[in-house]
Amino acid sequence: MALDEMARPTEARAWRLTLILVGALTLFRVLALFLTPLELYPDEAQYWLWSRHLDFGYFSKPPMIAWLIWATTHIGGDAEAWLRISSPLLNAGTALAVSRIAARLYGDQRGGTWVGLAAAAVFSLMPGIQLSSVLITTDTPLLFFLALTVWACVALPAASPRVRVWVAAGMGAALGLAFLSKYAAIYALASLGAHLFLSREARRAWTPAMAAAFFAVLFLVFAPNMLWNLDHHFSTLEHTAANANWKSGKLFNPMELVQFVGSQFGVFGPVPFAVLAVGGLLLAARKRLAPADVTLLCFALPPLVTVAAQAFVSRANANWAGASYVAGSVLVAAWLLRWEARRWLVGGLALQAVLAAVFLTWVINPRTAEAMGMANSFKRARGWDQTVQAIIARAEEEKAGKGLTAVAVDDRFLFNVAAYYGRDYFGTSKAPPLRMWVHEIAARNQAEAEAPMAEPLGRRALIASLEGTYRGKIQQDFAATSDLQIVSIRLDRKRSRRTDLFIAQGFAPVPRDPVTGLPPDTPWKAEK
Repeated sequence: MALDEMARPTEARAWRLTLILVGALTLFRVLALFLTPLELYPDEAQYWLWSRHLDFGYFSKPPMIAWLIWATTHIGGDAEAWLRISSPLLNAGTALAVSRIAARLYGDQRGGTWVGLAAAAVFSLMPGIQLSSVLITTDTPLLFFLALTVWACVALPAASPRVRVWVAAGMGAALGLAFLSKYAAIYALASLGAHLFLSREARRAWTPAMAAAFFAVLFLVFAPNMLWNLDHHFSTLEHTAANANWKSGKLFNPMELVQFVGSQFGVFGPVPFAVLAVGGLLLAARKRLAPADVTLLCFALPPLVTVAAQAFVSRANANWAGASYVAGSVLVAAWLLRWEARRWLVGGLALQAVLAAVFLTWVINPRTAEAMGMANSFKRARGWDQTVQAIIARAEEEKAGKGLTAVAVDDRFLFNVAAYYGRDYFGTSKAPPLRMWVHEIAARNQAEAEAPMAEPLGRRALIASLEGTYRGKIQQDFAATSDLQIVSIRLDRKRSRRTDLFIAQGFAPVPRDPVTGLPPDTPWKAEK
């Protein structure tokens, strides 16, 4: 019997185990979504609000996340679990794609029969994936479509000449959908360019017809969002650039770089990130990188290096380099199997499996997190419904008395959760309109852009000021304010969230400083 025929049953068994692993993890994560008492994070509520009005773009993000929420909530309703359910399902799809990438690139190396299973396990048990599987975030669809892009890239050389044009077109479609998920997909273009520059085999695989198919489909998929940005003064691109924070704050921060690198042990996992960082350096220094290693490093390094540089220049969030870990998961699994370091592989995965189990326990029963001193991790997903119901109760009281022309909030988080947890109230004929007090001279978020407080609605408004932070500034914009009520919602044993409610009359906003864009810094008005 030929060796390849003997290997087929083992490969089939490895694939079955991959399906079982990914399926079991997905099932547990979906169950956790339906069992958790945790509320939406404010950004999730914002994405839900976007999904009520489908478009090709939004103030701060491309449209994919709103499209996903629209689809799942039309199936199951607007409960938190149905809003989030696409995340564990997409992460399952990404893990399976990672497995196929690994099997194609490393299936013939020593221990390669199991590399697909190992890569899927590394990806699925990544701490960052644990978190993203119980939330709805833009990273989840981004990684799914990037995995399809990488899969198409590694499948190209083995495809027949007739099929390659279609594979290239499929790669363009996957990358276009990645761009519609998050603009971090730009790293993939740099990765493809680096791969073509470094790999003679890759250059031979491409033809002018394939390149034309790739870029034509990429453009067709991504063009609607670019046209939306053009029509909206490139607001999403400007917001993305503003996050880099190059125009304000201290530049060149070595400690930010150290903190970012340290955070990657928490995002990717202690053992996987150490293997990726140290293994890549050692193999490159010894010139022992296999062609498959080079291919995947072209996809893993650009996000890591770019975001590390951004952290050094200004700042960077831990998840900004997440695009590295589709390729990174395959590299870690392949290297550990090649080095016969199975104990490190199993030990690293076992550690992350334990962390995954603990995390899901916290999600299902947040009191366990509180008992272990981790309640602070969930404070932004608690207490919002109570806060919104207190605002609605005060609005109904005022409306029944002297009347009310609007309910205005001073924080986008509060606006988003008020729209979600007050969805059966705000927007109906019985409720005053929900509006956003604009802090600066120009809108800083979609709530300020689309629902700003206006003079006709400011005759007698109920103001909700989160933590009372801007209460003094708001008072400057009204002729009179009165009837302060402080709503305090307990989040855990140590923490509570405060919201100041008061009536404001005669909205006439003071001029904003043309340089800073802010209201004048004057003392608070006395309560009337």
